[in-house]
Amino acid sequence: MTKAVNDSANSPRGAVDKALEVLATLALPGGPHRLADVAKACDLPKPTAHRMLQTFADAGFAAATGGGQYDVGPRLLGLSAAVLAGSRTTRSTRPVLADLRRRTGHTVHYAVRHADRAVYVEKLEPEQAYRLNTRPGGEVPLYCTGVGRAILSRLPEAEVAEVLSGPLKAWTAKTSTDPAAIRASLATVDSLGYVVDDEQYEAHVRCVAAPVVDADGVVAGAVSVSGLTFTLQPEAFAALGPLVAEAANRISAKLGPAGLQAVSDED
Repeated sequence: MTKAVNDSANSPRGAVDKALEVLATLALPGGPHRLADVAKACDLPKPTAHRMLQTFADAGFAAATGGGQYDVGPRLLGLSAAVLAGSRTTRSTRPVLADLRRRTGHTVHYAVRHADRAVYVEKLEPEQAYRLNTRPGGEVPLYCTGVGRAILSRLPEAEVAEVLSGPLKAWTAKTSTDPAAIRASLATVDSLGYVVDDEQYEAHVRCVAAPVVDADGVVAGAVSVSGLTFTLQPEAFAALGPLVAEAANRISAKLGPAGLQAVSDED
């Protein structure tokens, strides 16, 4: 089990921080999760993790499934469904993402930033025999992913420098951990409108992404199309890139200074 949220070892964690980590761990794929695994993932003593899980279970946010295992509870599932159904982000982005999926035939993502990570909030897949190893709520690094670099390309320089200050992990044989090389890739958003991830984060996966910005020019997220290397060839970047950039611009046009505006699904 991987850690649910960003490493906070450099800053003290309060009770709320620890509780949120436990909830995020419960929501990871592969549940129900063993108490020992939750405690390890959240860097908590087992008695502490057990008390938190019992409290969440009593409140309906977790569910004991027997054998010392826990899963997400009905109230947490209900909250998630309510957020997805009523989210302005979902209502505004989904029609554009669906159109991009139809036009490209590839998996489409929308992601937003959390610290030095990008968090997938939407994923639309075409009818195909394979599935990419991504999911809404999943987190990926900013420095070596398509959506991450698209977001980085529109962040203030000080924030980019902080993200690239390292150490940067090489996830694949192709991962670039050189800040200068990463900055060079970010510059393609200025010249082309999009950035490419060619097996930088996950072997055999390619991605083309573009940033979404609000009316004040502040980056709000990123749109991408992704596919396995045998379905998304480098020769397709030039054709897919403008389509991704266009979709990102369409979503950007729906944003105001205060964030996403409610729009019709037909827009």
